[in-house]
Amino acid sequence: MTYPSHFSLEQIVRPNILALQPYRCARDDYQSGILLDANENSLGHCLPEPSGLPLNGLGLNRYPDPSHDQIKGMFASLRGLPDASFIFLGVGSDEVIDLLFRISCIPAKDKVLVTPPTYGMYAVCAQVNDVAVLKVPLEVEGGSFQLRLDEIKRVISQEQNIKLVFICSPGNPTGTTIPLKDIQALLEYPDFKGLVVVDEAYIDFAGEEGSAVSLIERYANICVTQTLSKSFGLAAIRLGVAMAQPSLIRILSNTKAPYNISSLTAHAALSALSSGGIDLMKSNVASIKRMQTSLIDSLKALRPLGLGETRGGNHANFVLVPVLRRGFTSDNEYDNARAIKIYKKLAEDMGVVVRYRGGELGCEGCLRITVGTEEENRVLLNRLEQALSQE
Repeated sequence: MTYPSHFSLEQIVRPNILALQPYRCARDDYQSGILLDANENSLGHCLPEPSGLPLNGLGLNRYPDPSHDQIKGMFASLRGLPDASFIFLGVGSDEVIDLLFRISCIPAKDKVLVTPPTYGMYAVCAQVNDVAVLKVPLEVEGGSFQLRLDEIKRVISQEQNIKLVFICSPGNPTGTTIPLKDIQALLEYPDFKGLVVVDEAYIDFAGEEGSAVSLIERYANICVTQTLSKSFGLAAIRLGVAMAQPSLIRILSNTKAPYNISSLTAHAALSALSSGGIDLMKSNVASIKRMQTSLIDSLKALRPLGLGETRGGNHANFVLVPVLRRGFTSDNEYDNARAIKIYKKLAEDMGVVVRYRGGELGCEGCLRITVGTEEENRVLLNRLEQALSQE
């Protein structure tokens, strides 16, 4: 029996998607033998040898596995899920997000709810799909960046046709994890008939005990997205993951484009998800967290030059730090204009690129700084000190 009882997948998925007969590609039927069924180039690829790429045995003239069950099984094992049927693979988590819009939201009718400050692609996908966006800002007082549950519930009860609620945990740009009890409160709320989508791109930096994946086997109304871009350091291969109960995974699989994950991406993912790859990922995450702590301590020394305390929980691989008015040391004296000058000076004159985030709620005057290598962090601190002294 589906839990919670107030949720029905059939009621949130668009009728045309439920009725969809998925495209059946050649490799869905057979993957071995003399393959003369997909109009591939029988003479092979045209990359000059040696190309410098590890191409041997990848069969680049052939279409890739359309399902990649081995990768799905390895990821399910990593995250403690029963099997591959709980896993969907996308071209980055952005494809997953867009597909969730497409399967559930009727254009010009349905709505989604977001909690700014948050990842900007939710609103972009909403606009592309002609879906209205309702905003319930996070509680930003003191840099807490937590859900305002009562207000979210009020909006859900008041508004009709809210199909998706997006929660970014740890947040971007907040770097703050949302407690599982708050996510459960939304899953259990009987007035909400849609899906809670928890974006966990940075979860390995926060600790798996905070992951909403632990809720998937119980709740049919949750979808958790993750990626190999952050903790695994594989942003270039563009591999995102959705985790949910198999009924939702089947609908996503039926709707995606055929062969969406390339053989090159799959090859890299299989290596990353091996025991050796996972050990290296965990080692790198631990190193990044140590360097993050060191970076935060070093940034405190720049307070006399007008740099405030970091905001948020520091649960990701970056820090969010406010630029203050020149001559001030109170965190309430943030200065967007000065922050923009320092951001541009760092990038254009000093060769250090960070991200200006001062235009977002609760992030006034803030720069978002990714934790780099020890040498990159050293150069950043040196040049940031120069920029603060000059601007």
